[in-house]
Amino acid sequence: MIEAGNPVKDIEISASTSIEKIFSEMAQSGGFESTNLSRGLEILTEMISNKKCLKFLSFVGAVISTGLRGIIKDMIKRKWFDVVITTCGSLDHDIARNFSDYKEGSFLMDDKELAEQKIHRLGNILVPMDSYGPIIEEKMQSFLEEEYQSGIREMSTVDICKMIGKHLGENSFLYWAYKNNISVIVPGIMDGAVGSQIWLFSQKHSDFKLNIVSDSVLLSSLIFKAEKSGAFMIGGGISKHHTLWWNQYRDGLDYAIYITTAQEFDGSLSGALIREAISWGKVTAKAKQVTIHAEATTIIPFLYSALLSRLKQ
Repeated sequence: MIEAGNPVKDIEISASTSIEKIFSEMAQSGGFESTNLSRGLEILTEMISNKKCLKFLSFVGAVISTGLRGIIKDMIKRKWFDVVITTCGSLDHDIARNFSDYKEGSFLMDDKELAEQKIHRLGNILVPMDSYGPIIEEKMQSFLEEEYQSGIREMSTVDICKMIGKHLGENSFLYWAYKNNISVIVPGIMDGAVGSQIWLFSQKHSDFKLNIVSDSVLLSSLIFKAEKSGAFMIGGGISKHHTLWWNQYRDGLDYAIYITTAQEFDGSLSGALIREAISWGKVTAKAKQVTIHAEATTIIPFLYSALLSRLKQ
């Protein structure tokens, strides 16, 4: 017999209501995604506070093209996570925005006209061509040459991210990962501008190698000794899957929070709910887990603010 829960409670907000109180109100509202968002805050608070938990942050590259980069950077600066898993686009945008500016645009802009003006469009973000490809090429070739001249002949993606981070400013998430010794792993690093520059550099220096197996050695050393593990996954794709994949080797994540706009009916990885990963052993059956169906740049600022209040930071 299925037992009903508590009565649905109307949300009550006044001019003085704190954001933490609003999340508490949503927890009892009964509908529809608000309860998942409130649960996400509860799980994240417990996960970040758990000193015995190996904490993962994964996200798709597109968010680094937006202002959400600032919150990603701040979470890493506050050392809330031990490992970051992301895509090559995150590196591309972090470099480009460190040395140039992206512009506000619209989803409705004429892409043919933008191409004529030498402007890329990423959703409603405008990326001037001069702010992207040429800058990434110049900086990456310079960074890699510096490493090469110091005697480095082989690098992992963790090494690549540390190398980039030490050359960027304090607005960069890679800078704070480097500063706080937080490993950033990019399993699909060749799928982007930074990866193309690594390839180009290797054409000029045939003895230079990219060793992605080294990243797996690092992950295994962390996973196999973790008492607990948890992940905050922003968007799907390879960054989400790599996080889940490696955690199956310790019988799955104990905490899992996933934010997505994808739907599960097409069988995609991005659409797959966290609970599906339980059947693969990538999330434990008793895990504290939630999938939040929402657009990340809309809700994470509020979630982050509530976390700061909860964690007293």
